[in-house]
Amino acid sequence: MKFIVSLLLTALLSFAACLYLPWWSIALAAFAVAALIPQKPGRSFFAGFLALFLLWGLLSLWMSNANEHILAHKISLLMLNMDNPWLLVLATALIGALVAGFAALSGSFLRRSNR
Repeated sequence: MKFIVSLLLTALLSFAACLYLPWWSIALAAFAVAALIPQKPGRSFFAGFLALFLLWGLLSLWMSNANEHILAHKISLLMLNMDNPWLLVLATALIGALVAGFAALSGSFLRRSNR
C-alpha cells in the first residue's frame, strides 16, 4: 500500500511542481515523498522511477500526438541521428525516471540515517 501511495504522490507532486518550477523539481518531489513515507531504499527507488517513467512517458506521448509527432521527428533526427519519435519519447521518460529514482533513493537513505 505504501508503494502505491508513494508512486501516486510522487507523480502528482512532480506534475504540480513542473507547472511552476523548472524540470528538475521532480527530484525535489521524489526526495520529499521518499523521506516522508518509510520504505526500503530499493522500493523507494522503484516507486520514484516508475512514477516519473509513466508520467513523463505519457505526457511526452500526449504532447507529441497532439501535433502528429512533427517536432519529435525533427528532434529525433538531431539527437538520435534516426527518425524515430518513439525512441525520443522513451529517452525522455527514462531521463525523468532516473532523476526521480535517484532522488527517491537519496530521500530514503536520509530517512534511514536519521533513525
